Amino acid sequence: MDQDNNSEDESVGPSEDPSEDELPSLPPGLSDGEAMELLWQLRSQRRQASPELPETVSILTAPDGSLLYLVGTAHFSDSSKQDVAMTIRAVQPDVVVVELCQYRVSMLKMDEATLLREAKDINLDKVQQAIKQNGLMSGLMQILLLKVSAHITEQLGMAPGGEFREAFKEAGQVPFCKFHLGDRPIPVTFKRAIAALSLWQKARLAWGLCFLSDPISKEDVEKCKQKDLLEQTMSEMIGEFPALHQTIVAERDIYLTHTLRQATRCVETPSNAQKVPAVVVGVVGMGHVPGIERNWEKQLNITEIMSVAPPSRFGWVLRTVIKGVAMGMLGYACYRAGGSLGRTVLSLPAVESLLENIRPSPLSPHDL
Repeated sequence: MDQDNNSEDESVGPSEDPSEDELPSLPPGLSDGEAMELLWQLRSQRRQASPELPETVSILTAPDGSLLYLVGTAHFSDSSKQDVAMTIRAVQPDVVVVELCQYRVSMLKMDEATLLREAKDINLDKVQQAIKQNGLMSGLMQILLLKVSAHITEQLGMAPGGEFREAFKEAGQVPFCKFHLGDRPIPVTFKRAIAALSLWQKARLAWGLCFLSDPISKEDVEKCKQKDLLEQTMSEMIGEFPALHQTIVAERDIYLTHTLRQATRCVETPSNAQKVPAVVVGVVGMGHVPGIERNWEKQLNITEIMSVAPPSRFGWVLRTVIKGVAMGMLGYACYRAGGSLGRTVLSLPAVESLLENIRPSPLSPHDL
């Protein structure tokens, strides 16, 4: 997703008055080139050379002198939203990169009430969509993780991803600012994560996610912005599920570093197309910050972490058994309901769609 903006934010720091965020009127009669030059100059004037930034911001430098302001956030945190807004308003970036992929971009334009409702509502349609998008095992794992997100949402009364929506809104107030999605596609992450776990590890992980009920407070969420606590938590996760940490955290650290470096390149001035160092703001979960810092100057190859192994023969057999059981249960229900009623039920569009989804697929050469 790429968003080019030609709007302006007058204030450098966070503003209580929305009118202060509006673009000032440009003199009439300006050509497009003159208007672009004026907006470029206005942004340059508002960009602070040595801004006072939150403690959650790290600064990384690219070989061409471009700067990356990396904001580490907690995904259910009001103060993280404030950190993002303060950073973008202070540095007036050329590019904003967030820890999202195209499969999660819808959260940027939803209001809080809709997101709260969606996060709490895990229904059959969502289960079918997740399985269709990611495969059976990966789809079920995604549903379990959605359940965890719903548990946190219910505990805090707050929808996830507020810092990304704040970044999207603030980027729209900066002239010429582009908005990039920097995370690896979620189907790739889930499929690689499931493939890396043994059957016993999958069962243990699913059991833990299904019965997650520990209370979570806003204070607990804010502690997630402390690097030492995050490193301790990550260490515990490595001991429990090292393969899961590798695919969900370490590999995404590499991918995020790659996309952030792609964004942190010189940009051209509108007047004479001269290349100047770029200013970039990256918005990522605090757990990814140490990995991005470690990988920043390394030679990276993302080809390997984008590959997905074909399903195993065992996976094909398991899917076929589950689909067969589902079809058998549906057939028995129709038999008990009676012939005419059963035919009526089977003719419903929703049931026809379900039958299409659960129909066993042929065994491919890759499964042998």
